[in-house]
Amino acid sequence: MTGHRDGYWWSPDGLRLHYRDYAGGDDGRPPLLCLPGLTRNARDFEPLAARLAGQWRLICPDLRGRAESAYAKDPMTYVPLTYLQDIGRLLGDLAITRFVAIGTSLGGIITMLIAATHREWLAGALLNDVGPVLDEGGIARIRSYVGVGQSHPTWVHAARALAESNGDVYPDYDLEHWLGMAKRLYRLNSGGRIVLDYDMKIAEPIRAMSSESGVDMWPVMAAFQNIPTLLLRGERSDLLSDATARRMVSEMGDSAELATVSGVGHAPVLDEPVSVEAIDRLLARVLNG
Repeated sequence: MTGHRDGYWWSPDGLRLHYRDYAGGDDGRPPLLCLPGLTRNARDFEPLAARLAGQWRLICPDLRGRAESAYAKDPMTYVPLTYLQDIGRLLGDLAITRFVAIGTSLGGIITMLIAATHREWLAGALLNDVGPVLDEGGIARIRSYVGVGQSHPTWVHAARALAESNGDVYPDYDLEHWLGMAKRLYRLNSGGRIVLDYDMKIAEPIRAMSSESGVDMWPVMAAFQNIPTLLLRGERSDLLSDATARRMVSEMGDSAELATVSGVGHAPVLDEPVSVEAIDRLLARVLNG
């Protein structure tokens, strides 16, 4: 796999944050800004980077409270608007003014906020299994596990724990798949145990949030018009319904494509054949735009 450079930047409130920078070619194509899901980190995009790095530059941040980024003193800063401010500072430091956003779940919410506030930054966008309306079943499932500490003696134990809790999401995974996911989600702590690689306090804003407290994000869909956009949906997703996905694409206009990844729940990992082909179509549209 093409290697990456580790980079660091400072958030507006003084946290030292980390990102991976995979080099691309020198043909002037926009970088891919890869924004991970709630409990995920920069490593979540290793399969995508293995395929695209060298041709495309990939910038993969660890959001605050994840992996190599500092944990926040105030857990109530673990919210999308703060992540948006953090990412804005990173883009400023790197002098990046145009990019393709690739947002999985929470990363897709950040991408929607970018479209709402700085659509001129977007050369293209991928929303991975997320939309302006999230199904209550999926939210309840996320609330049930986020912020619950786990500790395992070996990587195989961690992989088996993932298989038990996520078997419905990835029913076709074997032990090798689960081990790969474990290496992206967990870390080895100083005591030699395998633990989740994020601040357990990221759960606090989610627990405090009521289902009625959100902002109506449907108007944001119009901001994606005339921007090459891909909406990926896991066929088994409990967070993004088929009806919501179809309405999203309708409101985004002719520049949007919906691709459904069969046999997968929330969220596709981006290495599935349907995902690979759809991403290649998106990037071709970005280059030809």
